[in-house]
Order: sequence, then C-alpha cells, then structure tokens
Amino acid sequence: MEKNENVEMITGDPKKAINKLSLPIIASMLLIFINNIIDSIWVAGLGTEPLAALGYITPLFLILVGFGNGLGAGGNSLISRYIGAEDKHSANNAAIHNLILSAVFSIAITILFVTFLEPALKMMGATSVLNYAMDYGLIIFLCSIMLLMPPILGGAFRAEGDIKRATVPIALAAIINMILDPIFIYTFNMGIRGAAFATALGPFISLILMFYWIFVKKDTYLSYNIKDFHNDFKMYKDILVVGIPASLEQLVLSVLTIFVNYMLTIVSGPTAVAVYTAGWRIVNIGMLPAIGVGTAAISVAGVAYGARKYENLRITARYAVKIALIASIIVCIIINVFANQIAFIFTYSEGSAQLAPLIASFLQIMCLFILYVPFGASAGNVFQGVGKGTASLILTTFREFILVLIFAYLLGFTFNMGEFGIYCGMLLGGGIGSLICYACIELYITRLIRGRNHAV
Repeated sequence: MEKNENVEMITGDPKKAINKLSLPIIASMLLIFINNIIDSIWVAGLGTEPLAALGYITPLFLILVGFGNGLGAGGNSLISRYIGAEDKHSANNAAIHNLILSAVFSIAITILFVTFLEPALKMMGATSVLNYAMDYGLIIFLCSIMLLMPPILGGAFRAEGDIKRATVPIALAAIINMILDPIFIYTFNMGIRGAAFATALGPFISLILMFYWIFVKKDTYLSYNIKDFHNDFKMYKDILVVGIPASLEQLVLSVLTIFVNYMLTIVSGPTAVAVYTAGWRIVNIGMLPAIGVGTAAISVAGVAYGARKYENLRITARYAVKIALIASIIVCIIINVFANQIAFIFTYSEGSAQLAPLIASFLQIMCLFILYVPFGASAGNVFQGVGKGTASLILTTFREFILVLIFAYLLGFTFNMGEFGIYCGMLLGGGIGSLICYACIELYITRLIRGRNHAV
C-alpha cells in the first residue's frame, strides 16, 4: 500500500504517533472549550437567568456534539483498521460511506431536536427560564448539520494521520465564534440569540473548508472519487457499531448532567445550576489532556489492531494513560490554586457577582474529578479503536451514569449532605468506575495476545 508521511507516522511507533496526534487535538479542543466558556462569560453579562438557560441547553447541545464525535470515531476506527491492514481501496470506500452517514444523520437529528426541544426543556425543570432556553436552543438545533459534519469528517482525517486538517477547521470555528459573540450579543443587541448565531456560523465556515480539501483540491490521502465507491451495507454497520455506542456515551453523560441539574434544582434552585454550569466548563477544560490523548488513541489502536500488532495496542493504552495522568495532575493543581481568580471571569457583572464564592468552592472540590479521566477515557477510546464500541458504551454507562448518579443521590439526599454531597458522590462514583474500565482494557488486550500466541 502506497503511504504518505502521515500514514507512515500513524503505522509506526505508537508513542510517537500518540504524541504527534494528541497535541493538536488538545489544542483544538482547548479552543472549543475556551469558546464555550466565553459564551458563558458573555451570556453571564445578561444576568443569572440567561446563564441558567444556557445550563439547561448544554446537555442537549452535548448530545448533538456527541453524535458528531461518535460517528467520527466510528469512521476513524474502521478507516484506520483498513489502513493498518494495508487495504487502501477499502479505506477509501469506508471514507465515502462515512460521509454519506454524516449527511443522513445530520438531517434526521435536526428534525428530532427541533421537534422535541420545548417538552424536553420542561421535563428538565427549565420552566422558569424557558423563553431564554428556547431562544438559544432553536437556533442551535436548526443548524445541526453545520455542527455535526465537521467532527465526522475530522474522524476520517485523523484515521489517515492528517491531524492538521482534522483540527484546523474546528479550531477556526471556535475562533470565529469568540470574535462574533460580543458583536452579536451586545453590538447588534441580539442577547442570547446572538450567542447562538455566533456558535452556528463558525462550524459553517469549517465545513466549507473541509469540502474544499476533499472535493476541490483533492490532495487528501483518502480518495472520495465516485469510482472508489461501492455501496456496502456492512461498512455502514461497522461504522455504526462503533459510532452509535460512542454517540450514546455522550447521551449518557448529557442525561447524567440533566439529572445533576435536576438534583441541584431541588437542593438550591437555578442558582446551583448556574454555578454547576460555569464551574463544570472549567473542569471540562481540565479533562482535555485525557480526552485529546484518548481521541488520538482511537487511530493508533485501530491501526495496531488492523495489523494484528497487539503489543502495540498495549503500548497505546498504557502510554495514553501515563501522559494524560501527568498532565491532569498539573491541571488539577492549577485549578485548585487559582479557583477564586477563575470564578471571577463568570461573575464580573452585578447580576452574577453573588456566584463567585460558590463557583470557587465548586472548582476546588470538582477539580479532583480530572484525575480519574485518563483511565476511563483511554480505555474507552482503545475499545472504540478496535471496533468494540458497545464495550466502551457499557463501561461508560456503568461509570458515568450508574455509579456517579447512585453515589451523588446517596450522599446528596439519603445522607442529607445537599449540594456538597452531590459533588462528592460524583467524585466517588467516577473514580471507582474509571479504574474498573482500565482494568477491562488491560484484560482484553492480554486475551488478544494469548489468543494469537496459542494460534501460532
């Protein structure tokens, strides 16, 4: 199979491949999360109610993003396995199938979200801020296709090791949003609607750029020429076997957020939801090293699995945890030390100033959650890379939904610890679940190696 520099990199030393792939991914994700934080900062200037409305929309928005990232992971996994097996024709065909699925799912999800947005918000307890939430959410979900397709196409670019084209458009979208936010919200006096329009316009530009590379410039390693396409329902299935569970993982996380919002609403009302919304965005930034390394591990694990180099699979899992954990410890310390200063960026207006000490306290507690993420994220992404999306989903559901939710409820309500108990329960459940997940991937790889040795 003819290789270019990117493919040679991704099929070589797993450690070098993870290093080269993960840093740009982390950088682009950082821009995305900074963009989300800036959204919160500008919206916070409108008052506590618009910020709380953003908190109710966030889990639904993350479900949308999760579908894009999930299908991108499905395409990434299948294409990288074909590249590892040195079957370029099938890799090209898989890339085209990935593109078709992205268009179909984008249209279907747009219809679904727009239709059920209002009843979903009411079920979540957003009645007191429903108008703000609808103003923001309808615009976002009508533009679903622009938010979904870039990460799906980015998965194909990552599979061939072209990390620049996988990350630059997504980073560009975040930068555009950051520039447009204050203009649309305050200069054009569009309020929370302005934040939504700014969020949708950036990905639209990114999508145009990706289409230019694929269909006009045509200099990607993977070919999207119609002559390379042979309709194969098994390829759709293989993409969805990883993509749907990966998408549902974000659904699980978003449903968890909905339940946490609901529990916090019972305990302290919209104020607690606003604190959680702002503080959790910072915690999400702290998770970026683990998430970025894990995303890189999908491609590296897929290539190793396709080539039947199971020792490289083990190296991928262990190295991903190692470097992600080191970075996570550093980030956790920084957030803890500078919690008060970080909280200030969400509380600069008179309407939100009372949230400052509450957000700072949240950050000092929940920054510990970051330390567990490398184990669970790396395990889940390696499972996705080898095509075991269902295993990743089961483990994520067990870790992030069942354990976290059970412990949060027990400590928050059964033991009457309130808001603090909910946060402690999330920490306890997440920690136990992440260690169990990592033990599972180690066991799986050991069985692969033993099975191959016995076959020999």
